[in-house]
Amino acid sequence: MMRSAWMAGAAALALISCDADSAPPRSPEAVAAAALRAAPVFDGHNDVPEQLRERRRNVLGDFDFRDTRGTADPANDRGAMHTDLLRLRAGRVGAQFWSVYVDAKLPEPQAVQATLEQVDVMKRLIARHPGDMLYCETAACVEAALKAGKIASLLGAEGGHSIGGSLGVLRQLHAIGVRYMTLTHFNTLAWADSATDTPKHGGLTDFGRDVVREMNRLGMLVDLSHVSEATMLDAIEVAKAPVIFSHSGAGGVDDHPRNVSDRVLDLVKTNGGIVMVVSAPAYVSAGVRDWNALKSAEEARLKARFTGNPDGAKAALAAWVAAHPSPKATLAQLADHLDYIRRRIGADHVGLGGDFDGIGDTTEGFADVSAYPALFTELARRGWSQAELEKLSSRNMLRVMRAAEAYAASQRGAAPYENPTTF
Repeated sequence: MMRSAWMAGAAALALISCDADSAPPRSPEAVAAAALRAAPVFDGHNDVPEQLRERRRNVLGDFDFRDTRGTADPANDRGAMHTDLLRLRAGRVGAQFWSVYVDAKLPEPQAVQATLEQVDVMKRLIARHPGDMLYCETAACVEAALKAGKIASLLGAEGGHSIGGSLGVLRQLHAIGVRYMTLTHFNTLAWADSATDTPKHGGLTDFGRDVVREMNRLGMLVDLSHVSEATMLDAIEVAKAPVIFSHSGAGGVDDHPRNVSDRVLDLVKTNGGIVMVVSAPAYVSAGVRDWNALKSAEEARLKARFTGNPDGAKAALAAWVAAHPSPKATLAQLADHLDYIRRRIGADHVGLGGDFDGIGDTTEGFADVSAYPALFTELARRGWSQAELEKLSSRNMLRVMRAAEAYAASQRGAAPYENPTTF
């Protein structure tokens, strides 16, 4: 009797096993959808605050963030915004670092003021939408927001000019909620070299190293997008917590100086950090990058050719562009960056930082924040598993945040790093 029961049970298990083995594989669309349900996107970089400053001078008034598709401003050469609540929901974005970027050409005291204004306007925007957005400063808050179906909204400062050369200002930015700082923007600072400016220091100065140390002590993420390779190397050497690249690509796919070389990628893995891949066309496509260089060279030639006749130079450049249209970056090329980083250092160290509303042209097939499901479907088609896609979408970024917070907790008794005032 017992043997018969055992045999019947074994037969049932065999049937179940056969049924499981014969079940058709899920489609890429289904894998992508399942991953995004389990782990919505945590995007590392969005420039809505910049748009609020440039378009509205930070006056929210009747600004409708639920739907910004009608915000085109042709008179000022502005297209419609890339971001709103409707499209964030469509894109399965569950957490967002909002960039409180201010112009890197501002004198630093003005940059500090402008950064505070951008923190203020973004906090006000978040507070206007309590049903959709939750202001967050910690990984635990992000996880609570995801469970509640709200968009966790965090603040990151794009560029070390925002602290005006002061560790005291850095501490106050952290105190009001800024949870990462990009060490430079387009310009080299007095303490750090930028990727897109003349290097002056060979990376970080001693003060720059103290900036990294103090950010680690506070639990503020060190963002190495925009910095030179030498600055990346110096920062990773000093860092005691994982670093991030909030919006950068793989140099092995497009060797733009804003992208991350193989040498640095390998160190990111050792450090436990994350590269959040950007969608800006010149950083996605080497062809677009090369075209931009040709256009810049032609523009310089025409300015010399039409000295004293700027209208003539402008018309001639327009004719050149019409005769030599730019190639387009594609969603497939964007996926190439993600594939490259996964192969090089593993799926634990890759994320997403679209740079929406901080770019003009967009990548074909990835026009705004609603496009993430299309990218995830492309990656699933290439063989990414659901678990890997979940790491990409938000699990990696949450791990990095928790690690930075844990290191800061371990330093609660440590004295702040100090620097003397300059005036």
